[in-house]
Amino acid sequence: MPSGPGSDRTTWGVPPFDPELSVVLEALGDAARESVTPENLAARQESAAVSRPSPTVEELRADGRFEVEELRVPGAPGAPEVTLVSARPAGITRPLPLLYYMHGGGMIMGNAGSVLPQVLRDWALPLELAVLSVEYRTAPQTPYPGAVEDCYAGYVWAVEHAERLGVDADRVVVGGKSAGGGLAAALALLARDRGAPAPIGQLLLCPMLDDRGETFSSHQLADAVIWNRTSNTTAWHALLGDRYGAADLPSYAAPARAEDLSGLPPAYIDVGSAELYRDEDVAYADAIWRAGGEAELHVWPGAFHGFDTFAPDAVLTQDARAARLHWLRRVLAR
Repeated sequence: MPSGPGSDRTTWGVPPFDPELSVVLEALGDAARESVTPENLAARQESAAVSRPSPTVEELRADGRFEVEELRVPGAPGAPEVTLVSARPAGITRPLPLLYYMHGGGMIMGNAGSVLPQVLRDWALPLELAVLSVEYRTAPQTPYPGAVEDCYAGYVWAVEHAERLGVDADRVVVGGKSAGGGLAAALALLARDRGAPAPIGQLLLCPMLDDRGETFSSHQLADAVIWNRTSNTTAWHALLGDRYGAADLPSYAAPARAEDLSGLPPAYIDVGSAELYRDEDVAYADAIWRAGGEAELHVWPGAFHGFDTFAPDAVLTQDARAARLHWLRRVLAR
């Protein structure tokens, strides 16, 4: 719990929402503040699977604009195969740079296909980029380290089979949003520590990095919209089980635990000023800088968690999309 001057929560202010985002939240109503709890987790997982199913391969092909296929590749030793959804702009035969992407959902829900329409529209088309989206196993059915090991196994397979995929093994960016951003950060750490080919960048969008819940924003914004402290605690408990809060928890489970952030690829980190993850994400960028690394940090004023998904036409969303696109273009051009 934060201590010192102003530590009394009753005296804390809360950053105001961007006006356009406020309108969106008003339309969402009570659903924007509904918590995920241990008691309703199973029901929320079932509801999410129904409300946001994975598109079919044919739907993702978008009338021939994209070449799409599902791949099943070897998982970690003793683990099941990993499903990767491969997509690229149609008609391009040369090797393309690759975005290896992990979906959000708090490590407890989500799927590889549902994120692809936005990823393909925002990045694959303008940058002529191939994408692999990972269908990692979620908690509590599969606790840590299942998800990150699925992502690592798929990453290593992709780099080793770059020619079969039609991608450039020397131009791979790992990325993800929310839980996926945390997995992308963990994957960069794993690749460094296991001596795997390093990605050239890590795209971390409002990443889920710290299980401890000790930052100021995790208390200041305990009642945050879309994803609050109760939901976050529920998700980390589901992922870590008895290891939740353990002093020796590996950084591959919660990258904010990492004591050495040297030798990592350039990072793009963005987060909203009015969301739970604000301070842990700012701290992660700062830790990269302190280790002599490269990070580009954006804190979007008045933004809540996942604001660009809920308010796709807002000016703030357009600014965020442009910044992400510009960073990707610069990294891929190196």
